[in-house]
Amino acid sequence: MPETNSKNSVGVNRPIQIIPSVLPADWANMGACVKDLEEAGVDRIQFDVMDGNFVPNLTFGPEMIAACRKYCEVPFETQLMVSQYNCETMLEAYVKATKGPNGEPGVVIAHAEANVHLHRVLGKIRDLGGSPSVALNPHTPFEMIENIMDMVDHVLVMTVNPGFGGQAYIPTMLNKIRKIRNFVIEKNLNVDIEVDGGIKANWTISQCAEAGANCFIAGSGMFAYPTLKEGCDELRSVALDAQNGKIISEP
Repeated sequence: MPETNSKNSVGVNRPIQIIPSVLPADWANMGACVKDLEEAGVDRIQFDVMDGNFVPNLTFGPEMIAACRKYCEVPFETQLMVSQYNCETMLEAYVKATKGPNGEPGVVIAHAEANVHLHRVLGKIRDLGGSPSVALNPHTPFEMIENIMDMVDHVLVMTVNPGFGGQAYIPTMLNKIRKIRNFVIEKNLNVDIEVDGGIKANWTISQCAEAGANCFIAGSGMFAYPTLKEGCDELRSVALDAQNGKIISEP
């Protein structure tokens, strides 16, 4: 169970974290990519695991994630966009592959929609030495995870439908972010709120930060810059400005 945060209250901002997704990277050169991302100053690196079942795409297995570990020390994050069968049968391998260089817990995200026994899966992630977290697709209300909020370290609000990179951000997710943030404050939970999908260094990240998110996953929105450091710095700057009241309006 995550520890409570005595400073988690209205007006107290949680630290901004920039978390690139490696979907837009050169998959044939992934070791160099994660090293470059670390040097750019990112807080974590996300691996989008897709099984062609829960989402219509195929991406990474645990062996590829584990192979990237020797190239960098930055924390990893694995989003399991897979069926319940794949989540449960391969969970130990993914938790192990996602751990830090000295065995530190890596963030392992299970989708609420994919797991009938979500409580069990999250508990197993913790037991295996991972940092259990949960993701919600755009159509899924916060109430679906209210009863497991005491088990997770992160809640990921999908701002696109999962499966592919480069999709357009869905702005109607802001109310869900606010509802989760209010719940976290009310219950004094030590839980970060992540957003993933169409996030760029513009009104998208700005408004999500204002709504209460503090962890931002960016794929094409970061890789589009001339250098990865420029992308990371720009995303962080806009999010920090939003936390300090400088909000960018939707065009």
